[in-house]
Amino acid sequence: MTFKDLIETLYYIAGSIAALGTLIAAFFALCVYRSNSRLERARWASTLYERFYEKNDLKDVRTVLDCPPDSDSINELVLREDPKFTDYLNFFEFIAFLERSRQLRDSEVEDLFGYYLACLRRHDRLRTYINDPSNGYEGLAKLLERSR
Repeated sequence: MTFKDLIETLYYIAGSIAALGTLIAAFFALCVYRSNSRLERARWASTLYERFYEKNDLKDVRTVLDCPPDSDSINELVLREDPKFTDYLNFFEFIAFLERSRQLRDSEVEDLFGYYLACLRRHDRLRTYINDPSNGYEGLAKLLERSR
């Protein structure tokens, strides 16, 4: 083996070690990314849970919506367009945005808010209101359609 052959062999070995090192670094970067992504989704879920289940305005509307389909209280809620009602719908519009932007997974949305999304779907008058583009709830309308 000549000196030139030895240098070429060492060069190829060093290149292979560098490539292996790059693969290992990429693997660890992926692990850190996935961990940070899960942590960020958990933060979102925790914040949204607190806001939805502890804020009185949203509780009031939840109580009204948790009734038989198309009751008079639902019709009145839609007709009055009370700020509490629009805050409630805007909350779910925001949830739809977070799901579309992949800050929350659909399974997380369903686990946290599935029952209340079903309440929104249950009332025809409410679905008609949400599906009307002039009201600005296109994201929520799509979320309700997807989460069936």
